[in-house]
Amino acid sequence: MLDHIIRFSIRNKLFLGAMVVILIAWGVYSVKHLPIDAVPDITNNQVQIISQAPSLGTLEVEQFITAPVELAMANIPNVIEKRSISRSGISVITVVFEDETDIYWARQQVAAQLKEAEANIPRGIAQPTLAPITTGLGEIYQYVLHTKKGYENKYSATDLRTLQDWVVKTQLAGTKGVAEVSGWGGYVKQYEIALDNDKLNANNVTISQIYKALENNNENTGGSYIEQQSNAYAIRGIGQVKSLDDIEKIVVKNAGGVPVLIRDVGDVQFGSATRYGAVTRNGTGEVVAGITLMLKGENFNEVIANVKERIMQIQKSLPEGVVIEPFIDRTELVGRSISTVQKNLIEGALIVIFVLLLLLGNWRAGLIVASVIPLSMLFAFAMMRLFGVSGNLMSLGAIDFGLIVDGAVIIVEAIVFRLTESKLFKEKTQLNQQEMDNEVFTASSKIRSSATFGEIIILIVYLPLLSLVGIEGKMFKPMAQTVVFAIIGAFILSLTYVPMISALFLSKSTIHRPNFSDKIMGFVKGAYLPVLEWMLRFKKLVVAAALVLFVFTLWMFSRMGGEFLPQLEEGDLAVEIAMVQGTSLSQVVETFGKAEKILKDKFPEVKQVVTRIGSAEIPTDPMPLERGDMMVAMLPKDEWTSAATKEEMSEKMEEALSVLPGVNVELTQPMQMRFNELMTGVRQDVAIKIYGEDLDVLTRQAARVAQLIAPIAGVSEPFVEQVTGLPQVMVEYDRDKIAQYGLSIAEINSILKTAFAGSVAGVVFEGEKRFDMVLRLHRNLRENISNIENLYIPLPSGNKVPLNQLAKVELKDAPAQISREDGKRRIYVGFNVKGRDVERTVAEIEQLLDAQLKLPPGYYLTYGGQFQNLKEAKSRLAVAVPFAMLLILGLLYFTFRSFTQTILIFTAVPLSAIGGVFALLLRDMPFSISAGVGFIALFGVSVLNGIVLISYFNQLKEEGMSDVYERVVKGTGVRLRPVIMTAAVASLGFLPMALSGGAGAEVQKPLATVVIGGLLSATILTLFVLPCLYILVSGRRKKLNAKPAVVVLLLLAGIFIQFDARAQQKVISADTAIAIALKNNLLIKSSGLAVRQSRYLERSAFDPGKTNFNLSQDPSSGGGNDNSLGVSQSFSWPGLYKSQKKVYKAQTDLMQKSDNYTKAEVIRDTRLAYYGYLFSIHALKVLEQQDSIYQNFIKKSELRFKVGETSNLELITARNKYQ
Repeated sequence: MLDHIIRFSIRNKLFLGAMVVILIAWGVYSVKHLPIDAVPDITNNQVQIISQAPSLGTLEVEQFITAPVELAMANIPNVIEKRSISRSGISVITVVFEDETDIYWARQQVAAQLKEAEANIPRGIAQPTLAPITTGLGEIYQYVLHTKKGYENKYSATDLRTLQDWVVKTQLAGTKGVAEVSGWGGYVKQYEIALDNDKLNANNVTISQIYKALENNNENTGGSYIEQQSNAYAIRGIGQVKSLDDIEKIVVKNAGGVPVLIRDVGDVQFGSATRYGAVTRNGTGEVVAGITLMLKGENFNEVIANVKERIMQIQKSLPEGVVIEPFIDRTELVGRSISTVQKNLIEGALIVIFVLLLLLGNWRAGLIVASVIPLSMLFAFAMMRLFGVSGNLMSLGAIDFGLIVDGAVIIVEAIVFRLTESKLFKEKTQLNQQEMDNEVFTASSKIRSSATFGEIIILIVYLPLLSLVGIEGKMFKPMAQTVVFAIIGAFILSLTYVPMISALFLSKSTIHRPNFSDKIMGFVKGAYLPVLEWMLRFKKLVVAAALVLFVFTLWMFSRMGGEFLPQLEEGDLAVEIAMVQGTSLSQVVETFGKAEKILKDKFPEVKQVVTRIGSAEIPTDPMPLERGDMMVAMLPKDEWTSAATKEEMSEKMEEALSVLPGVNVELTQPMQMRFNELMTGVRQDVAIKIYGEDLDVLTRQAARVAQLIAPIAGVSEPFVEQVTGLPQVMVEYDRDKIAQYGLSIAEINSILKTAFAGSVAGVVFEGEKRFDMVLRLHRNLRENISNIENLYIPLPSGNKVPLNQLAKVELKDAPAQISREDGKRRIYVGFNVKGRDVERTVAEIEQLLDAQLKLPPGYYLTYGGQFQNLKEAKSRLAVAVPFAMLLILGLLYFTFRSFTQTILIFTAVPLSAIGGVFALLLRDMPFSISAGVGFIALFGVSVLNGIVLISYFNQLKEEGMSDVYERVVKGTGVRLRPVIMTAAVASLGFLPMALSGGAGAEVQKPLATVVIGGLLSATILTLFVLPCLYILVSGRRKKLNAKPAVVVLLLLAGIFIQFDARAQQKVISADTAIAIALKNNLLIKSSGLAVRQSRYLERSAFDPGKTNFNLSQDPSSGGGNDNSLGVSQSFSWPGLYKSQKKVYKAQTDLMQKSDNYTKAEVIRDTRLAYYGYLFSIHALKVLEQQDSIYQNFIKKSELRFKVGETSNLELITARNKYQ
């Protein structure tokens, strides 16, 4: 079939050319519409449930909201994890599903179960909602809304937040691909009725009365319509409040005919909602921020372009002096990452092309092979878009053009060799197009199996990567898919495009002139062969040395540390900053502003600093008021002056911020921090999780763990999750007194909530904007405990009593946060690892805690974060790597049908591992999943050189070269060029990736380092160790088979039966002799080839013939030469093809019968020869017995003659009989 494809491609050049043009157009279109991102989205498949209850404390949130909702989620199928955070006023539950689960189906299931859960949540406390459908890569565009210089006093933080909520957000939220826009910071505008206790008492008005008055005096209604003459008029009652003045005039009650208005009991003013977060910028004060969340699964390129276009439109509609300025724009990171990929791919392609031109020594052949690179990439891009694979650092960054062009190199080299080295063209120096087509087809068809085999090997080793799951699957599966797409494209091109373009473009001259490539290879061969011949004298020593080196490598690998993945350098930094628990928001804003100013003033590399404090409007990542995320936007790394590396810059920033008292800082990166939080529930790289019931016990044990691990090398600033110690004002009711006064706790709680938290009594519309109308005490009556104690509670009798007569009011520490995983409370100690690998750091911690930490009964700990990811990934690689090796072994055995030669070729795998491990050690890189994937790719490539050598050794043996030393020396010398070329293009194609310092190169470096180091060692050791092993194995087999001394040639069979004429004879069976004859007889081989040829002709019955091109000139035309280009393609009548098919079928049947007849003759002749041979052996035995008898007779005659018993006549008679 492959031969037909090659023949069709060569004959139909115009058709192939059109298909190539279509491929180019399809590929270019796919590139323009391919989803692009910095890295694959590794966020797990999750649904978040957010419930806000400002009036509840942490324990109440857990009891009334979190626990019922978690219980309702327990029966949803495909759920693999549930975790939650309960804080004062908020509950966030994360339900993680299996990766294959459709996210919309998952949300439907959660939404359905929420209906059931709501029945168990006390009425009016909270309304659980689902978070937007986004991921860890969803925060694509974060911006601040601030004023220009000179406009600072014109717009307040409330004005800016109003613009964000009702201008920016409403327009941006409608952008295609945007899931949600979350506001952060500023003050949410409200119409506030600030009550005065004295005025309430003076007018004998209760808070409940005011609340009802506000509710009853703020609504519109309709009264149907009336008809008057020919018109109908709708009736509307307009009672909604429109201004502060309208609210002030609302009547609360009538006292003796005198109305008591709202303004008589308090101040009506613009206020703001209770703040749970703030945003500061560059140390200049507060601003308002917005976070644009991309819908999961959308094309980042298209969404970010839509967002930026909409932002430009929104900017025009903002008031003068207000600007939108981004502080995190993922376009920059994506641009830097894709730029790194482009640079590496271009440099890798140029290196591969240079090596090909250098070693092939034919610029036309080099350009043909080089043209496969862009065409195969365009094919890969088309497949990526078709299968939904995004273009990113991983999917595009691991492409090695050396591997992609391997098949094309083999075919083009074979064509060039046939044209210039073959003895067929001694009498001809130039070929015509027909001859060129025939020779290209002959060369391509002969070598196609080698080209196909090499590409299949590469494809097979990447197949296990497609089975990876979890985070490593999301990271490396796109890489494997892209490589597979590119190799499939290259495989198709090598069978179609390469033969066609070679027939057109390669020189038709058959004269070979020595070139620079020949001189290089001559020099290399001259240096290599003497060393090889010297090593062949010490074969066992060479093999033993390689074995010792491999064992040493395994020992070094066992001591090598490990990490999950190298951290991607995003370009920007993030500072996790925290103060003492319970610090007021105003103090936090002031202190964090100082921190921003320090970074902005001391580090010229910092473009701007924006700090997000507390929680956003959509609290998918809720933080307490005393914590914040400081986003530090940096200049490009090549413009840094304060530090050369990210690690050094982080250390200097931490040192600069250490002057702030009571502030803890930890530097990380924006996307890294968000990924950790969403996937594992913790922000640090490693988390030690302790599970138990009692929060105080958990806190003590976590503090003990932090104390124990702090001195360990690599542990950076252990952070203990703050779950207790939040100062709260506790109002503990005296039930006896409440009963005495005829009150209920619900009534008191309602008054307490309204007085201090505020109750929404309605809505005020300003055009399309809507603002809550909130009732609460005046700010100066909500400042201390005494205000709570002196809050008056109305009695059923009409009198009032202060709250301290009904309850005990005091300050107490309460739970700040309760975290749960799968229904169990837990606390964690988190830390980032610096200056050391994660695996060895955690191993030392495990050993220490096992020895020195004793947990109470019912309490236990686990390790999470990046370490858990590494552990799970290594367990999966422990299956994927052996599976890949078994696939290689199976394919090798299927090809060579020899277990010995399969193992010989497979020795390249451990030989390549030597270089891979030492390359990591030399570059001080720990083992990571990226390196593990590099080893998988390396093992597949490394066996190619062994295949090249062993195949040629076998070919020389079949050609009659029986001396094993001669085979090895000649074979390695002839195949030195393809071995070096394969290794050079495959390894040097990864060189730019290994040396790159661009954004995102950290993830690619271990993979490239392993492949380069491994191919270097595999090539060197294969060229020396493999020949030694081959001779040792061949010599051992010869020795084992050398005991018989006599060889008998059976007629027509070529069967060698070996035996010792003077010792024990070894005879094979008749069936074995026949089997050997059928396998080796030349007549049978010839008839078998004739059958195969006839079958190929049968398959080619439909052959439309070659495409003809002609160019003609007509000089007689008046305007000058009249040139015309003609293209013709001939087709036969369909019936002719059918007849040809029948003729070829009859020929095949005839050839098959002839083959069967030949086999029958060989079997007959072999049987005759075999039984003749047995008769000869029997006759020989009889003669040997007679010989022995006569020899004994002579000896006896000689002895008798010596002693005088007989005469000389008897002795002469005995000797004559023997002769």
